[in-house]
Amino acid sequence: MTYRSVASPLHAARAGAGAAYCLALGAAGLVFQHPLVLGALAVALLAAAAACGVGGALVGVLRLAVPLALLVIVVNALVSRNGLTVLLRLGELGPLGQVDVTLEALVTGAVMALRVVVVVLAGALFAAVVDPDALLRLFRRVSFRSALTAVLATRLVSVLARDARRLDDARRCRPPGALPGRLTVLRAVTTGALDRAVDVAATLEVRGYGAHGPWPGSAREPWSRHDLAIAAAAAAVVALTVAARLAGIASFAADQRLVVPAGTRELALAAALVAVALAPLADRRGIAR
Repeated sequence: MTYRSVASPLHAARAGAGAAYCLALGAAGLVFQHPLVLGALAVALLAAAAACGVGGALVGVLRLAVPLALLVIVVNALVSRNGLTVLLRLGELGPLGQVDVTLEALVTGAVMALRVVVVVLAGALFAAVVDPDALLRLFRRVSFRSALTAVLATRLVSVLARDARRLDDARRCRPPGALPGRLTVLRAVTTGALDRAVDVAATLEVRGYGAHGPWPGSAREPWSRHDLAIAAAAAAVVALTVAARLAGIASFAADQRLVVPAGTRELALAAALVAVALAPLADRRGIAR
């Protein structure tokens, strides 16, 4: 799951606003336990991905998240001792002891699984719509050296992986019993690392990273309508989450008896979260097609 540049309001917004949008939806999924609200957040994430042209990528991630969610349900049903509504008595199961599958344990596992799905979808949307280079540039104002180190580390991961494969191929090409000495391997790895460090340093010097003065693109850009809309949506999701928790809306309990209120307040909260999340994505003005 990697970033894809697509003409959409979320892609057009600055990296900080897009990251706040995805993190707000993911945090709401961690805060709420009500199935209706969690389902609304999952729908909002999938609809936002479809509006941004990355719906297919999120559906692929969803195929990987569903087996994990099912595993969470099964494990919680077997190990949880909460609940009074027994659905199935499995008897003694080794180290698990007496296992009674209860309705409350199943519903709790389903809620946990739904939370996992929401968090995974929020992370997948984050990876698909937030430019990682633009996000790293945000940290340049805090610490330029740290941001540069993070950029180089992420960019060199593929290079290091390729080197590891080459070393492994070379090791397997040697005849059986002809193991290289530790000093030989250490010398080869150290020499390669030093050569690469010199090359990177020379490249950075040519690009002007050692010069004094303002860095290119260091001036603050004015906020666009998409920046403001996406940031406002993120703030609204956070405000709805905090207000609902303080007001006791969308509560959930399954310790002994299942208590899942589903009144007008829960329906209104779920609808509000979906509407707030999707509202800024309807404005496509100023986006290149």
